[in-house]
Amino acid sequence: MSNLAGTAPELDEALEKYRTELTGYCYRMLGSSFEAEDAVQDAFVRAWRSYDRFEGRSSLRSWLYRIATNVCLDALNAGNRRARPMDLTAPQNQATAVLNVRSEVTWLEPVPDGRVLHPVADPAETAVARESVRLAFVAALQHLPAKQRAVLILREVLAWKASEVAELLDTSVASVNSALQRARATLAAQEVRESDAADPMDEDQRKLLDRYVAAFEEYDISALTALLHEDAVLSMPPFDLWLQGHEDIAAWHLNQGIGCKGSRLVPTVANGQPAFGQYRPAEDGVGHEPWALQVLEIREGRIVGLNAFLDTSRWFPLFDLPARLDD
Repeated sequence: MSNLAGTAPELDEALEKYRTELTGYCYRMLGSSFEAEDAVQDAFVRAWRSYDRFEGRSSLRSWLYRIATNVCLDALNAGNRRARPMDLTAPQNQATAVLNVRSEVTWLEPVPDGRVLHPVADPAETAVARESVRLAFVAALQHLPAKQRAVLILREVLAWKASEVAELLDTSVASVNSALQRARATLAAQEVRESDAADPMDEDQRKLLDRYVAAFEEYDISALTALLHEDAVLSMPPFDLWLQGHEDIAAWHLNQGIGCKGSRLVPTVANGQPAFGQYRPAEDGVGHEPWALQVLEIREGRIVGLNAFLDTSRWFPLFDLPARLDD
């Protein structure tokens, strides 16, 4: 048995070292920041309860991933696949757009980088890690059967060997390779939209974001749409509405979305991508109140995705954003 069996604090400390990377793994599996944290906590409880049977034939890390995988597979057996509005319907036209809440849909959730990504010194590793928690990539993972999802994440994101994945899943290397091939084919069919990771060292990206903040806070919709790709998408979970293209996105901001005029933006990072807490003018006329967590998807110097997550009572505390902005 491992020498960690000595005291409770020693085991707690050993488990805690893996919390962030396990949360990242569970988030990619489940598509929910809150469910991922619950899954890791459940995995730690299971580890505590069964630690006396851990004989050290594998590393503690591998053993924890096995437990976390089982927790996620149990959760996914319930059948809830997390989605984005773009997974469900065709884009609407602004003139006839309807804000419709689908109570039966379980939405893909944003996540703070710090909860799922370990800081590393290698910029290339940081870029790969951020790439693997992008909204579009995690949404595409939701189309995979649960075990294929685990295989693809372990092999291609976390760089496990096929033999290590086979041991974790109690299967053969041939089965792992077959599952990986099928998972790759499914992802290729999804045509996952490319986007750039948040990079504060990228001067061009910083200038783009500065221009975005200025345009949005001044509510200069012409300047705002000039920053968008022609096929840019606007979505607003928990509404299933999504709009595509300059004309409809601009018209939305000037009509149904006119209440956003006078907003203020507070920068943050979500899913490895630039993000902002959006605060609209308070109804009492004093200060600004939370309205949305905006997650931007950027490609080739233009914005391709404006994702506004409106359930601010969940997102703002998670991202440590202020509860209110005073003038």
